[in-house]
Amino acid sequence: MGKSRNPRRGRAGTEAVVEDVDGGRAELVPDRERPRAWTLLIDGAPQSHVDLDDPAHLSFEYQRRFGHVVDLAAPPGRPLNAVHLGGGALTLARYVAATRPRSTQQVVERDAALVQLVRRELPLDPGARIRVRSADARAGLARMPHGKADLVVADVFSGARTPAHLTSAEFLDEVRLALAPDGIYTANLADGPPLAHLRGQIATAATRFAHLAVIADPAVLRGKRFGNAVLVAADRPLPLAELTRRAASDPQPARVEQGKALTDFTGGAAPVTDAAAVASPAPPPSVFG
Repeated sequence: MGKSRNPRRGRAGTEAVVEDVDGGRAELVPDRERPRAWTLLIDGAPQSHVDLDDPAHLSFEYQRRFGHVVDLAAPPGRPLNAVHLGGGALTLARYVAATRPRSTQQVVERDAALVQLVRRELPLDPGARIRVRSADARAGLARMPHGKADLVVADVFSGARTPAHLTSAEFLDEVRLALAPDGIYTANLADGPPLAHLRGQIATAATRFAHLAVIADPAVLRGKRFGNAVLVAADRPLPLAELTRRAASDPQPARVEQGKALTDFTGGAAPVTDAAAVASPAPPPSVFG
C-alpha cells in the first residue's frame, strides 16, 4: 500500500500525522492534555496511546488492566522476559521497560509500515531492550525460545477483529511452549452481546491453563455493551486479591471474575479449535463514535 503524509492540525503548534500503512489509514493524533502524548488510530479506531514523557502512563482502560498484570507478574522491579503479539504504538512494551528496567522484550507486529511509522514519530528509549519483528503473530510466536517467557501478551487486531488463527486451543499450545513454567498469558478480548466469542475464548483457555481470571467492565460481562475483557491465565495461582483491588480502583472500575463464577459464565461454550475458529466479532460503528 502506498504511503502518504497528510498532516492535520492538532493542539497548538502540533500536527497529527496521517499515513497509509499495511493495515489501513493510520493517524497519530496529539493529546490536548499531555505535551508529548499521542493516540494511534487505524481506520478511525483507537489502537494505542503513548506519552513519550511518561511511558508508565496508560490511558486506555484495557491497557491499564494489562499494566496491573505486568505489575503483579513478578516482584516489583524484577526484569521480565516478555513477548508481545501485536505492537500498535508499543505502549505496553514501553510500560514494561519503564517499570521493570533491564527487561528483555520481543514484539511481533505484522504491519511493517506501522512499525516504521511508530519508530519514526514515537521513538523508543535507546536503552530499552525492545526488539520488534515484522511477522504474523502466530508465526513469530512459533520461533520464540521454549520455556523462557515470563509474560506473553496477545493484543492483535486486523480491521478491529482478532484473526481466527489466534483464537484456538492450538494457538494456546504454542503460547504454552513459549512460557516459562510460572509464566502468565494475558489477552485482550473484544466482544458484545451475546458474548459468544468471549465465552468460547474462556472455555478454550480453561482447557490449557490451570488458573484463569477475566477483568472487564461489569456492563460488558452482563452483555449490555461491546467492550474489552482482559484474560489472565497461568499454571500457577494468580494474585487475585490484589488484581481485584486494582481493577476496582481504576478510573473506569472493572470486575475480576474467576473460579466457579467464571466457569458458570461460559455457559457450556465449546472450546475453539483451528478447524472451527472464526475472527472475533466486528464492533458496532457506535463504539468509536
